[in-house]
Amino acid sequence: MAIFITGGARSGKSDFAERYAMRLAASGVYIATSQIWDEEMRQRIGLHQASRADSGYSWRTIEEPYGLAETLRALEAQFAASAAQRPAVVVDCLTLWLSNQLLRLEPVEEADESEGASGSMAVSDRMAPVEAQAGADREPRGEESAAADLPIRAEGFASESDHFAARQTYVENLDALVDQLAEAVAAYRGPLLLVTNEVGSGIVPAYALGRRFRDAAGRMNRKLASVCEEAYMVVAGFPLDLKKLAFRLEDA
Repeated sequence: MAIFITGGARSGKSDFAERYAMRLAASGVYIATSQIWDEEMRQRIGLHQASRADSGYSWRTIEEPYGLAETLRALEAQFAASAAQRPAVVVDCLTLWLSNQLLRLEPVEEADESEGASGSMAVSDRMAPVEAQAGADREPRGEESAAADLPIRAEGFASESDHFAARQTYVENLDALVDQLAEAVAAYRGPLLLVTNEVGSGIVPAYALGRRFRDAAGRMNRKLASVCEEAYMVVAGFPLDLKKLAFRLEDA
């Protein structure tokens, strides 16, 4: 059973996902998609890890910033062959996974007025505003992570048409990764809780990379919610059952 959980930053969605998981199975697998970029986030990780350790619930943590679909397929194969009760799997979170993929596939360096004439930014600097929108847990990547080779970035384009073609390929590649993840989610047969962020309800980002992230996150959330049996939005700590509340045109 796949369960989709969205909400704003600090809305309580991760806490809801973990508590729901505890009701669904005797143990859990926590798949963390984040990467450490600064000391402040390292401290946040420690607090989240301590909270899970103190919960009295048996959690196994897998750090996987890229290979979510592959990890889910591997877990499905592992648990399908076991007679023991399946653990509840929590993925936290999809938007951090998306930002990892977005920056990995981004074909050109971002350039805007704030960057000066060179139009270049370090990957870590470009990651910061994108992940600030996601606002989710971060975990260090561990030895259980699936290996992923980073594609080579294009340094430049001969013409505007080349640039447009590269951008289209990039968008298609990103959406293809979401499609692969949706297929893995649909094929997973145990309790699976997907935590994501609702990032499209605020102001339009001033930078191009942020706008692409916002749009891609909206497409991803729609796709993943459509293959989940349950979908919740957490607002100020209160989970709302979206599929029960949803208006359906076919019923009008």
